[in-house]
Amino acid sequence: MKVSVIIPTHNRQHLIERSVLSVLKQTYKNIEVIIVDDGSTDETYFKVKKLLEDKRVQYIRCDNKGVSAARNLGAACSSGDYLAFLDSDDEWLKYKLEKQVNFIESNRDVHCLHTNEQWIRNGNKVNQRKIHQKFGGRIFEKCLSLCFISPSTVMISRDVFLEVGGFDEEFIVCEDFDLWLKLSSLYEIHYIDEVLINKYGGHEDQLSMKYFAMDYWRVKALANILVLRELGQSQVELVKKSIIRKCEVLIQGYKKHENFTNLSEVQEILNDHLS
Repeated sequence: MKVSVIIPTHNRQHLIERSVLSVLKQTYKNIEVIIVDDGSTDETYFKVKKLLEDKRVQYIRCDNKGVSAARNLGAACSSGDYLAFLDSDDEWLKYKLEKQVNFIESNRDVHCLHTNEQWIRNGNKVNQRKIHQKFGGRIFEKCLSLCFISPSTVMISRDVFLEVGGFDEEFIVCEDFDLWLKLSSLYEIHYIDEVLINKYGGHEDQLSMKYFAMDYWRVKALANILVLRELGQSQVELVKKSIIRKCEVLIQGYKKHENFTNLSEVQEILNDHLS
């Protein structure tokens, strides 16, 4: 089984080498590594140039269109049976791919598989809160409140990734939340309850630290899934409740901070789902 590892990056010259090396040091060797440079203006290319001597590593440069477009481009250029994503500020432990491939080969019909992770913020290990507990199985309902699947932990069938349309390039953040909704509404999501990646946080260029009102994008994803999927009535009601709850919190936040960006759109979405 060939695994295509897609690493999107933008101006992370100080981090990219660590992430790529963590892939090249994997005990599972049947891989290709696709670095997608999303319009970096720093020395990213020169940091990875030496790594390109490994014939498994490709470097693709594109205009800065965001992480969703970068991941989709990597997927389009890939040739593996499965895709694995790695954010350029994270790193894998050396058995990550081996354990996932072994799981897939021992279980039928595994379309998407994620793992546990270790959080590290500003150099210190951080315990995950109970609300971030991860699950496997038919987990659509559990995916409605927040994103508890990290892109850097995932392996997904290339065919299934393309079937659901990949990452929505309109989403500048929460694109992973949107994808997990699309996947979990159709397929079982498998899970290995073992820490197999280090997820780093606390740095200023994290997308989650750059944008106000992240739930705006989650609301859009939830509204979209009602259009995209023919859900059962109980699922529809749960999605609507989540939309209403998030919209009400967003509207309070917009008014409190006197930041009215997207307020009218959120109010319209709320009104549409109150009936």
